[in-house]
Amino acid sequence: MDFNLSSEQKAMQKLCIEFAENEIAPKAQEMDRTGEFPYEIIKKMAKLGLMGLPIPKKYGGVGTDYLTYVIALEEISKADASVGITMSAHISLPCSTLYDFGTEEQKQKWLVPLAQGKILGAFGLTEPSAGSDAGATQTTAELIDEKWVINGSKCFITNSGTDISGLVIVTAVTGKREDGRSEISNFIIPRETEGYSQGPKYAKMGWRAADTRELIFSDCKIPKENLLGDLGSGFRQFLQVLDAARISMAALSVGVAQACLDASLKYAKERIQFGRPISKFQAISFKLADMATEIELARLMYYKAAWLKDNGKPYTKEATMAKLFASEISVKCANEAVQIHGGYGFMDDFDVSRYYRDVKVNTIGEGTSEIQRIVIARQLGC
Repeated sequence: MDFNLSSEQKAMQKLCIEFAENEIAPKAQEMDRTGEFPYEIIKKMAKLGLMGLPIPKKYGGVGTDYLTYVIALEEISKADASVGITMSAHISLPCSTLYDFGTEEQKQKWLVPLAQGKILGAFGLTEPSAGSDAGATQTTAELIDEKWVINGSKCFITNSGTDISGLVIVTAVTGKREDGRSEISNFIIPRETEGYSQGPKYAKMGWRAADTRELIFSDCKIPKENLLGDLGSGFRQFLQVLDAARISMAALSVGVAQACLDASLKYAKERIQFGRPISKFQAISFKLADMATEIELARLMYYKAAWLKDNGKPYTKEATMAKLFASEISVKCANEAVQIHGGYGFMDDFDVSRYYRDVKVNTIGEGTSEIQRIVIARQLGC
């Protein structure tokens, strides 16, 4: 069992560490305060190839393995979760869906500019009445005169309303199966399509610089060839895509958790109380020790899940475990970071205040912790 990273993985990690420290971290607090989308940062990331890391060069990407991608994502997210989720929601969802299920024509038309970072992609799954129960999708698609007519809405969709957003892949009901359940298919909807509109940007507790909106489809007409994959295969498609996306959410969570530890360790060594640094007190040092241990465990879990994916082995259980554990640990680490900082941790001048607000959604996005436990239990045969 070899835990050494390859020279390529080390090089990418180093690149992302330097980029995060120099380009993202200095702007993170201001982006959080204003909620402004980081256009310039994303543009620079695109030039470095970071917006299409695991996509083959043939389709505009860099062609790294999945482990390299999530290692890079951890470092980006350590500087700012808003930039991290922009990267993750772009690569792990629309890019991966197009690569896994798109036709050659669809890949050349849409995946290439996505992987090059020329446009951003979004993935529309969640609806007001279809969250954890994704099978309850109410958005419909009807084939009329060789065009699909989409009607319905999606909510909490990331990357959907920026100036560089190019498309959204949405799930829609296209009929009924023999068992009476909805037949769900996936569709590619370009940003400029008539009948497709985006609501105002949500006012969020965290991820404030990331773009998240409601999407509305009112007699939205798209060409017949914008169906992604086989008719009725949408449910299977997004389950497969979400498996991999959970690895990326685990990596994002580890990145923020590591930022919490780094900030807390630095502060604890500098903060003097009762004549010595608070890091010398067992009450504080044990918190730091627990944080470091749990972060290392979470990192190894997502490393393993990514390795399994890269080697063509089943990874649903491991990806789900990694996402569950890492997301909950990130919340715990952020809570401890604020506690260690005391009153200062409650002030937005300190990064840990932002970390605390950013991490809670990690236990919700890509499936809630409750859903993760259901998936794991099923994998165990329960």
